[in-house]
Amino acid sequence: MSLRDLYQEIIVDHGKQPRNFGRLANANHCQAGHNPLCGDRLTLYVVEHNGRVEDVHFEGAGCAISVASASLMTEAVKGKSMDEINQLFELFHQLVTEGGEPRGNVGKLAAFSGVAEFPVRVKCATLAWHTLKAALANDPDPVTTE
Repeated sequence: MSLRDLYQEIIVDHGKQPRNFGRLANANHCQAGHNPLCGDRLTLYVVEHNGRVEDVHFEGAGCAISVASASLMTEAVKGKSMDEINQLFELFHQLVTEGGEPRGNVGKLAAFSGVAEFPVRVKCATLAWHTLKAALANDPDPVTTE
């Protein structure tokens, strides 16, 4: 099995069986996000204390890239500080816009390296990340990728 096949398998798995899916009753941050181009919609629920994300879930629907990205993002950011999340966001954004090898440890998020070959899908892959940043900043406006 090639690395590309493994990456595709990870995205398909998380797209069909997203992790951390559903509302979090005790969330102290909540944010909606929308990608009008693809129709992706999600709501993020975050439990954050003392500058660290303790838990994060999402609800919504969208293309496989969008759902898989939200699922893998929720796994990647749990337990991380705001600085660590911002650094991970930068690495992820660089990965999906430039492609190639990740410039840092992104774990399973490396599965999105092929997105750079399809620029129209970058917004699908980054919707959850932009929504998370807005949630943690307590931005009252819904996130849109347009």
